[in-house]
Amino acid sequence: MAVPKRRTSRSNTRTRRARWRATPPDLVPITVSGRRHLVPRRLVRAYQRGLLPPPA
Repeated sequence: MAVPKRRTSRSNTRTRRARWRATPPDLVPITVSGRRHLVPRRLVRAYQRGLLPPPA
């Protein structure tokens, strides 16, 4: 694991943390029991198989 050679300033640390953003999941349209829903791509198979209830 990389170890810094010297301490970074508080302002540099805080600006780096402030710029980080989580990206929202890309939603894919699927049809479950005749209704169209937008669900995350990684959960499409679970909704199609009936493992998860359809979103409201």
